[in-house]
Amino acid sequence: MLAALDNLRLAMGTFLGNPLRTLLTLLGIVIGVTTVIAMMALIEGLRIKVNKDLSYLGANTFQVSKWPSGFGRFDWRKYARRQKLTLEDARAILETCPSVGQVSGADDVGGQRISTATLETRPTVSVTGATAQYIDTSGGTVAAGRFFGEMDQEDGRQVAVLGMDVVDALFPGSNPIGQEIRIKGRPFTVVGLLQRRGSFLGMVSMDNEVIIPLRAYGVLFGTGGSLQLAVQATSPELLSKAQEEVSFLLRRRRDVAPLEPNDFEVSTNESMTETFNSLSQVITIASFGVCLLSLVVGGIGILNIMLVSVTERTKEIGIRKALGARKGRILGQFATEAVLMALLGGALGVVLGYGLAFLARWMLGFNTVVPPWAVALSLGMSSGVGLVFGIYPAARAARLDPVEAMRTE
Repeated sequence: MLAALDNLRLAMGTFLGNPLRTLLTLLGIVIGVTTVIAMMALIEGLRIKVNKDLSYLGANTFQVSKWPSGFGRFDWRKYARRQKLTLEDARAILETCPSVGQVSGADDVGGQRISTATLETRPTVSVTGATAQYIDTSGGTVAAGRFFGEMDQEDGRQVAVLGMDVVDALFPGSNPIGQEIRIKGRPFTVVGLLQRRGSFLGMVSMDNEVIIPLRAYGVLFGTGGSLQLAVQATSPELLSKAQEEVSFLLRRRRDVAPLEPNDFEVSTNESMTETFNSLSQVITIASFGVCLLSLVVGGIGILNIMLVSVTERTKEIGIRKALGARKGRILGQFATEAVLMALLGGALGVVLGYGLAFLARWMLGFNTVVPPWAVALSLGMSSGVGLVFGIYPAARAARLDPVEAMRTE
């Protein structure tokens, strides 16, 4: 125990005697550990954010779309040749599938400018045309006023429900209910406001939208697009059965041959979460690849500086061995210096990683969480690198002949 404490004292004395050299030696390890901590904090924060955002859709809801969802490279020309989903499909699902409680259809277009007589938004608002069931299947909540009903949809009435970002831009400090807005120059009466939901993944605001009846939407933007259908099962336990019923019905309606794959996409909260987890695993592996490369570079730096240290302290080593220090004591001294140096670099990397994670939380608007296993693994890998690359200089110091070492100037 006393020998270990003595080795720690000697190592700290060496570091404090050459602070700049020690810091430069540690750069590779610091960069690697900082990368891992920051990336793991981002991924963990995104995972929590994705689960929270997708929870708005409910445990018994799934989406049916012409287009694929998720990340990756897709053959968009193949998907473009698919038949579009229509209101007739939504009605057929509701009438035919016993495990389905509600179905909504929606289409949207982004980059719109919404205005009043005196103010207007930036051209970033998403306008969604939807059926009356949309509020129940999308996870949204009406904070004030009402959502439009079946009669509004059937008659194509020009009424609108606003997200809170649009309210903040057009009606600062006033009540929008009953007021008039204009979409593409056409007047719409505000009948409801959505509860604020924040941003999806900290990047895309879910409050920067206007929802209008689907028929009124078709007058403004046309009816050529495919609808996104949101299907709500009668209970979470019947979700899988509802998916099977909907898939069977749509395959029959779209004349899909028995052995052919679906020409539509069915996605749930779980499938979207699995897609994100697959992407995060790739990012995690890449981050650890960068970390490993940086640790190797840092380890080479430690190897080099420890060899220099052994050369500079050859006479000191000879004197200690002449006074009775055993090979194991010399080996332990220099191995401790190498491991402690690498561990110090790992600790600095952890601190910088936490700093970057905090900065990302402030910039991206969602909580970043550093998982404890990432800290433990980073410090463990740092110590391991110090031991692997420091053992050769330590062994070289331990093998020095005391007489020859004391002759060194």
